[in-house]
Amino acid sequence: MAWRSDRFDLTRLRAQFTKEVLSVLRDPRSRMVVLVPPLLQLLVFAFAATLEVRNVDIAVHNQDAGRWSRELIQRLDGTGFVTKVRHVDDSRALRGLIERGTVIAALDIPADFSRRIAAGDSGRVQVLVDGRRSNSGQIVVGYLAAIAADVGAEAVPEAAVAAAPVAVRNWFNPNLVYRWFIVPGLTGILALFSALLITSLSIARERELGTFDQLLVSPTSTPEIIVSKCLPALAIGTVLGLLMIASGVWLFRTPFSGSFWLLLASLALFILSVVGIGLMISAVSATQQQAILGAFAIGVPAVLMSGFATPVENMPALLQWLAQAIPLTHFLVIVEGSFLAAMTISDIFASLWPLAIIALVTLTTATVFVRGRLQ
Repeated sequence: MAWRSDRFDLTRLRAQFTKEVLSVLRDPRSRMVVLVPPLLQLLVFAFAATLEVRNVDIAVHNQDAGRWSRELIQRLDGTGFVTKVRHVDDSRALRGLIERGTVIAALDIPADFSRRIAAGDSGRVQVLVDGRRSNSGQIVVGYLAAIAADVGAEAVPEAAVAAAPVAVRNWFNPNLVYRWFIVPGLTGILALFSALLITSLSIARERELGTFDQLLVSPTSTPEIIVSKCLPALAIGTVLGLLMIASGVWLFRTPFSGSFWLLLASLALFILSVVGIGLMISAVSATQQQAILGAFAIGVPAVLMSGFATPVENMPALLQWLAQAIPLTHFLVIVEGSFLAAMTISDIFASLWPLAIIALVTLTTATVFVRGRLQ
């Protein structure tokens, strides 16, 4: 077993840091994988990743010739989320449009709809929804229910007053602009993958190119090698994260009401916690391809369990515990709160100290892994 010095020399560390940064920037494959996709994905996902439903077709089978069925269809046709209202003559054609995926939902209006409303009763409409698109279908049902409630309030004003509808006020995002939610979250996700890929490729690249043996016989100490593998990912990941934050503020017009310096400190700590995971992947990977696959094998489940798409509280208890060990879970709370909610120092610290513990654990474990490879 080779013995390596643990002395720290800043000159050697600076040289190793420069070498690592240049190896990332000069290698076309590393440059393409690490730098280009995050920026492209931010532009694409900010528009594509949304739970809003727009530009859908709705089918209508109207058996009623009265005023209120016409009013309902007219309001449906004038909404912003419906591209086209398709009129059919029978229920069989209605179901056929749903089966073929032509429409996401269909309304079957009975012949006594207007007559029942005129008599003071509540009109009933059957809504058929394409269950293959369950999330979008449920959102469309909510839209249709709101339209039907407006028609009912106009038809029977007394009932609307008696119902005393609840006044809803959305804090931090009054108009429910989905991009205001998605862009801050994407900042954390793309920073995660950038830092993870940079560190995952570091030792694997050395081993694949044959320069790892030269590193073993160099006078560079083990701590210097480990730190030199961490610093480029920290620097590049932080810069990319700041670029994505700036894009969210100036390009996508997402309000930023929190403290920039607190967010910067949180971003750096988040990157450090991810760097430790990346170094562990790199230490056990023999090739860059294995490192990339390992990074995605860790990164994708981390995103799914972080609360970005679904609330952590909806998961089984075991997964909720595992989610608390994922750095992205805590950073999403900080970055989303910094953009929209102007989180206080105490609120940010509540998510910052778990990040610090995760960073300490991952970096310590990564040091053990890398030291075992070097000695």
